[in-house]
Amino acid sequence: MKANIAHKSVFAFILAALIDQFHKFYMIKVLGWQGGELITVTPFFDYVLVWNPGISYGLFSFIPAWGLIVMMLVACSGLAYWWATSPSNLVRWGLAITLGGAVGNIADRLVYGAVADFFSFHAYGFNWYIFNLADVAIALGLAALVWDMFTSKAEKA
Repeated sequence: MKANIAHKSVFAFILAALIDQFHKFYMIKVLGWQGGELITVTPFFDYVLVWNPGISYGLFSFIPAWGLIVMMLVACSGLAYWWATSPSNLVRWGLAITLGGAVGNIADRLVYGAVADFFSFHAYGFNWYIFNLADVAIALGLAALVWDMFTSKAEKA
């Protein structure tokens, strides 16, 4: 049973990475977006290609792409170990989706030297986080880990 669940979480990992990479491939290679293209969807949401050389909000953009890749691989190694050894199904799924998103962003750095972000929310002159589908996967995976943190304590009590 445990191997079957682990196998299914591997599928979630692969799916998260592939959906992200397919979207980016389509926008960049098929449609030819290079950066700065903008489609206004609503008064508070734009579809735009922005290249992020750093991590969240451009943090650490002064570090070369290879340095960020090394940092991300070290972090992913720790998460992969946790994934392989966790007895919790929810933790395995959360880590699988998180790692799938992280691999999507690592692939961007390897191919383009920066991460391609597309979804921009804004209102009243304030621009929030511009993100991609890999970031959505990472956020969903982390939400599953937080959920497990609160529910597993309740189950043990």
